[in-house]
Amino acid sequence: MTIPPDDRSFRREMATAYRSGWHFIDLATAIPHSGDSLMVTVFGEPVVVTRDEDEDIRAYRCLRRPRGAPQPVRCAVRYGMIFVNLDQRDHRIPRPEAPAAEIIAATPRSA
Repeated sequence: MTIPPDDRSFRREMATAYRSGWHFIDLATAIPHSGDSLMVTVFGEPVVVTRDEDEDIRAYRCLRRPRGAPQPVRCAVRYGMIFVNLDQRDHRIPRPEAPAAEIIAATPRSA
């Protein structure tokens, strides 16, 4: 028989294992016009996904504090699907900067 985790360990596991990734929200066609928005709950946090005047899709975390401004959330649209990442840390792999003399322009063989 397994013992269910207590609330504190469950929240810690959710924060470390699941929240730090990119999560599918909906298709971009769900908010087709500028000014349209979509409210979803991601791991217990309300997130508003909206399309602005420039037709860009942005996501904001709704803070529960009074007078709290919406906090931007990293948002990406790939293949017509909207993904959000609630983690504030940057998970990009740092690339070593190559000196300008070592950059070689490659051309395809068919050119």
